[in-house]
Amino acid sequence: MNVLEIRNLTKKFGDFIAVDNMNLSVSEGEIFGFLGANGAGKSTTINMISSLLRITKGEIQVLGRNIVKENKFSKMNIGIVPQDLAIYEEMTAYENVSFFAGLYGLRGSLLKERTEEALEFVGLGDKHKALPKSFSGGMKRRLNIACAIAHHPKLIIMDEPTVGIDPQSRNYILNSVKKLNQMGCSVIYTSHYMEEVEDLCTRIAIVDHGKIIAEGTKEQLKSIITDTKETWIGVKNAERLDLDALKRTTGVNSVRLEEQTVKIVSKGEINNLNWVIQQLIRDQVEISSVEEQAPNLETVFLTLTGRNLRD
Repeated sequence: MNVLEIRNLTKKFGDFIAVDNMNLSVSEGEIFGFLGANGAGKSTTINMISSLLRITKGEIQVLGRNIVKENKFSKMNIGIVPQDLAIYEEMTAYENVSFFAGLYGLRGSLLKERTEEALEFVGLGDKHKALPKSFSGGMKRRLNIACAIAHHPKLIIMDEPTVGIDPQSRNYILNSVKKLNQMGCSVIYTSHYMEEVEDLCTRIAIVDHGKIIAEGTKEQLKSIITDTKETWIGVKNAERLDLDALKRTTGVNSVRLEEQTVKIVSKGEINNLNWVIQQLIRDQVEISSVEEQAPNLETVFLTLTGRNLRD
């Protein structure tokens, strides 16, 4: 059974179409990666699934039930971990989780049990009486997760849950996602960190301009661009680069500069490395390294959308 079914989903803001006739399904028990650059329609879709935005056209079902006709049922079975923290700084960690769990109808001993369980799960069992304003960014993110899972939802939507946190908290959250999935939760996971998506997700959809432009396992998505290759060239004086000239090189699909590395995606059948290096030499760019990369999700995304995920 699909925990989530989206059929012909459309959202308009005036004449602007933010989500354009989208079709998507998430199976029970999977971690589903939902990728899109800023403005692609990802957040709008999530807000419609969580009933924060009205649907212009189409249908969303959660566990086989229409979210508009059976709104209470869908809300009871969805947990949202938003990108922007949704916690109260002046309430204790326990009070935060208890408050949000109470919104789902939990009361009495069950409310107490679920609140304590959620705090233990995210590693904050010893912080019941602590105020979030004293927490690190990573601890606040973990509290945010506790607030979303205390009512035991079947579907959890995690929207950029590791933004701006330390590596230790990030690893803790990634392991928590895996544990939740092992416990029977289906997860929709969005991130600007491709390595997270590669590690966690069983299937992935890429959305651009409100449409799903590719969907499948990471192996299936990578197979889409087997006719391309990516070369990384380390440089020491990047200010001399003429990126436009590199983009005009025969066979080059895209060029981007990340710190001191030029990343070039080219057509696989064209050997243009000599021409690229000659262009760098003409620009008096000092080369420190040259590496050919195996296709990864970042390359897939860039090739299909023409822009970096963080754009």
